[in-house]
Amino acid sequence: VQLQASGGGWVQDGGSLRLSCSASGRTFSGYGMGWFRQAPGKEREFVAALSWSGKSTYYADSVKGRFTISTDDVKQTLYLQMNRLKSEDTAVYYCAATKELYGFHSHEYDYWGQGTQVTVSS
Repeated sequence: VQLQASGGGWVQDGGSLRLSCSASGRTFSGYGMGWFRQAPGKEREFVAALSWSGKSTYYADSVKGRFTISTDDVKQTLYLQMNRLKSEDTAVYYCAATKELYGFHSHEYDYWGQGTQVTVSS
């Protein structure tokens, strides 16, 4: 599964961005999906996950209430809607797919997109 993330950019503190992730030539059916991020000098961290069924979502405490993970109706595009962005949200964001129901850790994911940069300016 080849994943491609897009939608990153520069935004002011308090602004919003929506990230997208597509899988070339297929849907996400049968995969748990997730978003991770990595800031300079830091380890990659979990942001959000969507269960295999698409019915359950999970969020890191740092983004809960501000970010929303979702897919379109045909499960061809994964989204991460990011609202009320803060400077500490600045990072490269990655989408990932797992054969498990869902996952909270990088090693649980089998496929990764290339990352998209999000910069939040205070």
